[in-house]
Amino acid sequence: MARRYARAGKGARMSGILSKLERVEPMMLAAGVIALVGAAAILGAWFFQYVIGLAPCPLCLEQRVAYYLAIPLAVLVALGASVGATRQVLLLALLAIAAAMLWNAGLGVYHSGIEWKWWPGPQECSGTPDFGSAGDLLERVKRASIVRCDQAAWRFLGLSLAGYNVLISLALAAIALWGALSKRSAA
Repeated sequence: MARRYARAGKGARMSGILSKLERVEPMMLAAGVIALVGAAAILGAWFFQYVIGLAPCPLCLEQRVAYYLAIPLAVLVALGASVGATRQVLLLALLAIAAAMLWNAGLGVYHSGIEWKWWPGPQECSGTPDFGSAGDLLERVKRASIVRCDQAAWRFLGLSLAGYNVLISLALAAIALWGALSKRSAA
């Protein structure tokens, strides 16, 4: 008998949470999700780099830039929505996040294609480096990337980190567009 009441209590709490979420401003909700998921993605990248020891290639580092833009901008959108900023400003910020994440998804597709050998990558991280003349050999060796862009350091379910970045970036772009195009809920 106690289990039945416990289940009923859980159901009531869940419907209460859902009804509260339905009343939240879609822009604020989208921004919060973007900030949290983006932060989790960057923390994951840092975990692989600093805890597991997988050094990122130059393309991996470039793919992080969109998150460094989107996370603080999403926090600002959430704060702006909470204090009553104009819809146009919030809309532009969410559209900027969507554009950055779509660009990042494209960069992730490019990087994944390099890893799968579908197309060549940048010479500095996926080809044979040209060290030129002996006079500046030491300087060119110092600038050459040791981590290759055309070799996936880690895969899970057939996808590399660049592949997962594509999925996360597309999801965040969709959430940003949803938040930008949604109308305010009736409270």
